Amino acid sequence: MDRQNMPPTPSVDVVICTYTDERWDLLCRSVASVQAQSVAPRAILLCVDHNEALYERCVEQWGVSAPAGGVAVHVLRNRFAGRLGSARNTAVEQVRSDVIAFLDDDAEADPTWLEELLGVYRETGAVAVGGAPLPNHQVPRPGWFPYEFDWVFGCHYAGLPEVRRPVRHLIGASMSVRADALRAVGGFHSDKHDDMDLSHRIAAAHGGDAVVYEPKARIYHFVHPERLTWDYFWRRCYTINRGKVRAFSDMGEAGNIRAELEFAGSMAAAVTRKVLRGLRGDVDALRQAAAIIAGLAAAAAGHLRGRLDLRTGRLPVSLTVGLDPS
Repeated sequence: MDRQNMPPTPSVDVVICTYTDERWDLLCRSVASVQAQSVAPRAILLCVDHNEALYERCVEQWGVSAPAGGVAVHVLRNRFAGRLGSARNTAVEQVRSDVIAFLDDDAEADPTWLEELLGVYRETGAVAVGGAPLPNHQVPRPGWFPYEFDWVFGCHYAGLPEVRRPVRHLIGASMSVRADALRAVGGFHSDKHDDMDLSHRIAAAHGGDAVVYEPKARIYHFVHPERLTWDYFWRRCYTINRGKVRAFSDMGEAGNIRAELEFAGSMAAAVTRKVLRGLRGDVDALRQAAAIIAGLAAAAAGHLRGRLDLRTGRLPVSLTVGLDPS
């Protein structure tokens, strides 16, 4: 598209949801990073998830008045019974901009984060755009942890595109969507798989090319040391894939496991490469190959358990109170 004929850059509100005082310093840095964007949002909507003391602390810190020449922070209470997806829905109700961007409370946005996200909307027909959460490690990364599994702690992982490209799933720590499109699908319908739910519903409504990943839109996602442990690794592989079964079921025709199957298929090549490196003396590569195999096994076990739970009615309802699409 000729740049002279491009539509104007859409307006944007940024939503940050938070739930615990333990992340206070991280939350402050998250808000400050949005206030320092090269393209300023219209407002920051900070939704506190069922923690009255934290809500009052946020009101005291930010209130509703913008600093001189800065961006206003509007502090909200999650008005639904659910958690993250519900808190995001609460904030979406207050959005008045063209685009809604979501940032985690333990992540700092690169100064050009919004500029890169909005550029995709301006230059393409995208309906939802995600950025790359890069890990902000607090301890040295263990050599056995495969980069292909950085999704375990919500970060860009080996196998995702390194250039702008349509994808099946965005990462919730850094994603955005056209406000009218999100409202048309009823907002978020899942508390634990809200990013996946959004990606599938938008793709079903607007086509797969409407969901785009822009790795230049970077954020830096805090990785707690416990998330680099073996116990966290296998449990996360299991529980995420167990919960996905119900989430996909709730999506109806919009849900499918093609992305998961494609990922699993690509891991065969990854394991082969690492084994070959291991045979040349790279012990960590062999350990990563073993971790990939174990992670896939845990994911498969979680999927099978999820199917059993769904069949027997044991899985908790994953739906939040959605938004009225009208």
